[in-house]
Amino acid sequence: MQLAARLSFASAQARLLAPGVLACAVVGAASGFLAEHYGAPVMLFALLLGMAMNFLSTDGPCRPGIEFSARQLLRIGIALLGLRITIAQVAALGWGPVGLVVLSVVLTIVVSMLAARLLGFRNEFGLLTGGATAICGASAALALSAALPAHPLKDRATLFTVIGVSALSTLAMVLYPMLARALGLPAHEAGMFLGATIHDVAQVVGAGYSLSTETGDTATLVKLMRVAMLLPVILCASLLTRRAGGQAGGERPPLLPWFAVAFALLVAVNSTGWIPKPLLASGSDFSRWCLIAAIAGIGMKTHLKELATVGFKPVALMLGETVFLAFLALGLLRMLEAFA
Repeated sequence: MQLAARLSFASAQARLLAPGVLACAVVGAASGFLAEHYGAPVMLFALLLGMAMNFLSTDGPCRPGIEFSARQLLRIGIALLGLRITIAQVAALGWGPVGLVVLSVVLTIVVSMLAARLLGFRNEFGLLTGGATAICGASAALALSAALPAHPLKDRATLFTVIGVSALSTLAMVLYPMLARALGLPAHEAGMFLGATIHDVAQVVGAGYSLSTETGDTATLVKLMRVAMLLPVILCASLLTRRAGGQAGGERPPLLPWFAVAFALLVAVNSTGWIPKPLLASGSDFSRWCLIAAIAGIGMKTHLKELATVGFKPVALMLGETVFLAFLALGLLRMLEAFA
């Protein structure tokens, strides 16, 4: 009887969520098609198309599935990002790139939070934009948003961050290889610079291999090290959430969200080499599609008129974070060169 009741409940839930999840999947598929043909970030297309269909998120059959996509599919996609990196990949780069990545991520986030306070924003907004800039773009923005405390403006802040970081990442993909050439950086250093500064993984790959194979390989590995920094940063975000919950007298969330634990476990398992390559590829693709569907759902939940009210300060904050990260990475590279 209990099994039958559970199956009946699961079936009812699936029927409830199906229209909204299907709508997000259709937007995701359309975004993928447009990204392949026009060379723009797929996340940006998913956001824009999602916002164009925000009428679906009002009271109606699609609303529950859109809410599910924006929250649960997001967490599943983040967890599966662990299939993209291994401990061996990080160790193979040596201590120099590890120090470069750790320092650049920590300092960028700290400076972003201080700048956010100076501009009149909450610490959490600085952590969100700084984390997206310092770690892995839209994926980090979505992961940090999922770990941060609830707030009436959180969805709008997340949406703005994803749009901003996607646009800046595309711009960096075009400009930074030219900057690396102008500075005369050797292939290895150019790869470290590109991997440490460009926001999204796809743009890092595109920029790196546009210079040379060695540059592309180095840039990709450094970028994956930045992705690995997602776990400790999520831990810090969770600590902020717990402290806020304790001060408000509410129930404290777990120290680490389940998707962060799953991310770490998948990194560990992937490092053993036990997972077959076809399964790794399928898991990585599924992660990507979950994130695309999630960002489509977030777009559907947001109205364009809300984004029009953000003003100049958030734009200046994200642009400043991007410029700061670029100069910081170049400075750290010079230090590594001097000590080599």
